[in-house]
Amino acid sequence: MGPEKRAGGPVDEEEWLLRHGLRPDERGLDEVRTLLEEQIRLERRSQGYGDTLLMKLCCVQLFHAGRLDDVPLIWRAKTAGFDAYCSIDVQLLCGAGLSRTKAYLESRQDAESRAALERLLHCEEADDFDGFSPARQSALYVAYYA
Repeated sequence: MGPEKRAGGPVDEEEWLLRHGLRPDERGLDEVRTLLEEQIRLERRSQGYGDTLLMKLCCVQLFHAGRLDDVPLIWRAKTAGFDAYCSIDVQLLCGAGLSRTKAYLESRQDAESRAALERLLHCEEADDFDGFSPARQSALYVAYYA
């Protein structure tokens, strides 16, 4: 049985948060990535098939890990559908910090990374990152999920 299933059906946001918290360990992060990939597949199959609240929680968990190699996965989650795009904050791409995330995306040659970078630059220009720091953003998520 994969991380996306429990005895009674799919995992929900509350259960996932209780299982892993906002800062999963290494094994938990692997489960987060697996679940997020599955939810992305579902959401891309048909709008509303994926659980966007659960997707957001997974992105928050990956944000807290602060790994640049998770940025493309978070971007795929954000762009999986309209509801996901609205639910998953662009700041979640920047768990390693805005400057490091932009440099990482600039170093990649794929269209997905270019699109994510373009969105970050647009949001930065629109002052969506004023006062941003991973610690400040984390505090917002800790309060939200408390």
